[in-house]
Amino acid sequence: MNVGVLGAGQLGRMLALAGYPLGFRFRFLDPTPDAPASHLAEQIAGGYEDPQALHRFAEGLDLVTYEFENVPVAAIRHLARRLPVYPPPEALEALQDRLTEKELFRRLGVPTAPFAAVDSLADLEEAVTEFGLPTVVKTRRLGYDGKGQWILRQGADVRPAWEAADGAALIVEGFVPFERELSILAVRSRAGEKAYYPLVENHHRDGILRLSRVAAGVRPGLQQEAEGYADGVMDALGYVGVLAIEFFEIGGSLIANEMAPRVHNSGHWTIEGAETSQFENHLRAVADLPLGGAAQRGQSAMINLIGTLPDTAAILRVPGAHLHLYGKTPRAGRKLGHVTVTAHDADELADRLTRLTGELGINSYTHR
Repeated sequence: MNVGVLGAGQLGRMLALAGYPLGFRFRFLDPTPDAPASHLAEQIAGGYEDPQALHRFAEGLDLVTYEFENVPVAAIRHLARRLPVYPPPEALEALQDRLTEKELFRRLGVPTAPFAAVDSLADLEEAVTEFGLPTVVKTRRLGYDGKGQWILRQGADVRPAWEAADGAALIVEGFVPFERELSILAVRSRAGEKAYYPLVENHHRDGILRLSRVAAGVRPGLQQEAEGYADGVMDALGYVGVLAIEFFEIGGSLIANEMAPRVHNSGHWTIEGAETSQFENHLRAVADLPLGGAAQRGQSAMINLIGTLPDTAAILRVPGAHLHLYGKTPRAGRKLGHVTVTAHDADELADRLTRLTGELGINSYTHR
């Protein structure tokens, strides 16, 4: 089967690595030459809205998927007139805009923080008055790893945030004093089969995910609650593929934050730590194949490598450590790779994480 992937970053790279044992072949479309996935398969270096690039990309493919949610919907619809594209264009369109995403949550009965669209400084001031401080302001489109987001802690922060947005459409959300951030990865196949990975606890710094691990101390029923929310979203959108939903946990309940219509950074642990990785299950789903099991195997956690490359030998000396480098040039704030650490039990995992974070010189992540 010939699979086309829009975007050739590290997620596309890991899709290819998961797909080759299944006999899949890949082609990528990405405007950035020599992107990470190009080291593994053909990359067409062209714009997503370039008709000639799209034509060359689609030639001979059996289906198309994408590795990030900021692909122009027009490009997805153009390709969908020629061959299957999953997740479907309607899902991408609904989840590209944080306002329509929140409205979808509301229609489906998924709890969220209070929110409002903002089209002017006056709108922003009114929303801040209604929700109180602190308040979170986000661009409705684009933005990742903390970009395009501002926390307003005092009245003097309102105008600078509005000016920093530089005319972008905004959404204002009430601040959630959460206890921890959780995410669930769900997958739905073309045949309607579903699988759910266990809830994962995520730790961020400067808006960038640093560590993920399967959540401990989850109250009875919370996993089922998260699965129910994901189930409703996937059915409403006719979804196919992996879907990530990020939640805040507060008082034993879930408040939905955002969704991603793709494989997700908080699921990288599944490569070594689950019966079937999120990448393989995404490909199984879009290719109309039976899904694999999503249960965890032992204990595992994932640490992102940000900005600088590690000492490979030092990492690999840690028992249970699995290093994944993306072939990127180091740059401040850039995700260059990740390390998954596996163990038989929670105590062994904590000890190995302590050793690993010591090797990396990052001792402030929560991992016990």
